[in-house]
Amino acid sequence: QVQLVESGGGLVQPGGSLRLSCAASGRTLRDYAVGWFRQAPGKEREFVGVSRRSANTYYYADSVKGRFSISRDNTKNTVYLQMTGLNHEDTALYYCAAGQPILSAIRTEAAYRWWGQGTPVTVSS
Repeated sequence: QVQLVESGGGLVQPGGSLRLSCAASGRTLRDYAVGWFRQAPGKEREFVGVSRRSANTYYYADSVKGRFSISRDNTKNTVYLQMTGLNHEDTALYYCAAGQPILSAIRTEAAYRWWGQGTPVTVSS
């Protein structure tokens, strides 16, 4: 069992930055891929990015590529989502998830076994 807790969300102005954290307990995140997803009001949850279990392998949604980056701190059993250049379309509830998806399913919600409760991000002036 893996327990995931996201933090770091909040209100930020357009163009600003935030860093979200996904802290795990129960098992080490090094053994799992960790994905970030988000759900905007009135929309379905969508893939944002993922850190594969393999070292330094990341995939991002086209909408965030070049603006968002994922990193890991194995000493803290935590994965981060650094977000820059935020715009109104980035407003959403952000979730982290852990699992062992095959590559073809790495952008798919159902491929992840454990989920956090989400942290809200609001981009507004």
